[in-house]
Amino acid sequence: MKFYRKLLFPLVPVYYAVTWLRNVLYDLGVKKSVSFGVPVICVGNLSVGGTGKTPMIEYLIALLKNDFSIATLSRGYKRKTKGFQLADINASAEILGDEPFQFYSKFKNDIQVAVDSNRVNGIETLLSLKKSPEIILLDDAFQHRKVKAGLNILLSTYNAFFVDDFVLPAGNLREPKSGYKRAHIIIVTKCPIDLSEREKNVIIDKINPLDYQTVFFSSIEYSNVVRSFNNDKNLMDFNDFTLVTGIANAQPLVDFLNSKQLKFEHLNFQDHYEFTSSDIDELSRKNQIITTEKDFMRLQNYSVLKEKLFYLPITVNISKSDKFSALIKQFVSSKK
Repeated sequence: MKFYRKLLFPLVPVYYAVTWLRNVLYDLGVKKSVSFGVPVICVGNLSVGGTGKTPMIEYLIALLKNDFSIATLSRGYKRKTKGFQLADINASAEILGDEPFQFYSKFKNDIQVAVDSNRVNGIETLLSLKKSPEIILLDDAFQHRKVKAGLNILLSTYNAFFVDDFVLPAGNLREPKSGYKRAHIIIVTKCPIDLSEREKNVIIDKINPLDYQTVFFSSIEYSNVVRSFNNDKNLMDFNDFTLVTGIANAQPLVDFLNSKQLKFEHLNFQDHYEFTSSDIDELSRKNQIITTEKDFMRLQNYSVLKEKLFYLPITVNISKSDKFSALIKQFVSSKK
């Protein structure tokens, strides 16, 4: 734990008490949660950022889009708009936020992409549309208890496991770790590819899942091809480039590039960073830039970067993926 966070430790009981009481009021029905007649799947976490929610939403889209009409609903963090917004041909990161815009850019007309900080209003508006979705995926809404999702998927990273963490401000948890009990599926994300069954069992024992909970493990696979607006290149053709990241935890990406023995400088910005004109001027003087897909959504609009900007795609692999898929489809079928 960093030194300054140790200084904040006396504030932990206060934050703990406030978030614990809020959950108790929802559990007792004093604060009301709204359920809906369509399958609603929530993907979220207990920690602050960096657990892999966006790739997981995309995994679910790919799993379900051929059989059902799907809508994603996000808050639209750091967007320039207010209220409900539904993605169309005029969509941008400024209108939707970078992550919802990534969903729209990748899946286009296969799904509906909406944002609304009021998730209840967002779902009601989606269901009132002439072409209403059959399934709604809630992005980063585990703490948004005004909506009672039918299926809660909780993500926690292998290297920053919620069981070993503390609530804010000394730790990274948004609420007490007992909140995990609301989850139906728990996924330990960003695991080493060679994680043994013995290590998995140790982690499961630490979680101590309840009877209705199933634990899965996932890992990230980085592509060996980088993509641009209309061009794909082999990653190994790049050297002496600039890596630009504005995500919660860039270390796994840095480790991957180092494992390839590539030479690069790393410009590391905070999560959801809003690039300034001086940042863009600096980047325009770089020879080649590789970034994350999320950061690409914000940087692609700058014409001075168009010829040099690439992103590195990732793929999520879930152990026992057949079992995971069966659980998701079983839930959807039971709700429909």
